[in-house]
Amino acid sequence: MTTPPEISVVIPIYNEAAILETAVRGLVSRLSSRGWPFELILSENGSTDDTAQIAAALARELPNVRALHDRAPNYGRALRVGILAARGDIVVCDEIDLGDLDFYARALTALQHGADLVVGSKRHPESLDGRPWLRRQGTAVMSALLQVALDFKGTDTHGLKAFKREALLPVLERCVVEHHLLASELVIRASRMGLVVEEIPLRLREIRPPSVGLLRRVPHVLTDLARLTYVIRFRK
Repeated sequence: MTTPPEISVVIPIYNEAAILETAVRGLVSRLSSRGWPFELILSENGSTDDTAQIAAALARELPNVRALHDRAPNYGRALRVGILAARGDIVVCDEIDLGDLDFYARALTALQHGADLVVGSKRHPESLDGRPWLRRQGTAVMSALLQVALDFKGTDTHGLKAFKREALLPVLERCVVEHHLLASELVIRASRMGLVVEEIPLRLREIRPPSVGLLRRVPHVLTDLARLTYVIRFRK
């Protein structure tokens, strides 16, 4: 591609070999049918299956697809690297098992009407969250912890996101945590820095278990939360 796309879709991927090719081809087809000039950035990080090789092969075949690789499994770093590599004026942070173009369309409308960052909230009153009970409770607990520790005023930080790249780059530069809470820090800092953050509802269904188990993530999330609270509360 020689002309910069209007939309950059950034998807961190880890151990997604079972669904990656089908999901990417489907998303590329649906995006192309909308007529949006786009690029799809697959930010692979530390996979132990064939995810990296599949992503690289798709990038060679499909002109709208780019594949990035990092040897360490780190969702936050993969997200950051993908955002920094994006060339579009609008960046959409998606998940490989979602690809909800209804969210894309509604988020683009909100951005055109003054929002800087649009968060697809799983806990929005109008959302339909079809994930298992334990995962829904995990989201609720995480949102409550952020509200108590950091005065977070929203309902969710880790859903789908769309934003104006130039508006969010200064926010990203100030973010310090990685792994599972970079997405949360991005939303919280954007609000604290005076950007217009808007939440919209989502419809979710889980097509496969998460690549990293919920219970395995808890110690890392709590460590990052403690660090994030210290940095924002005391170091600004």
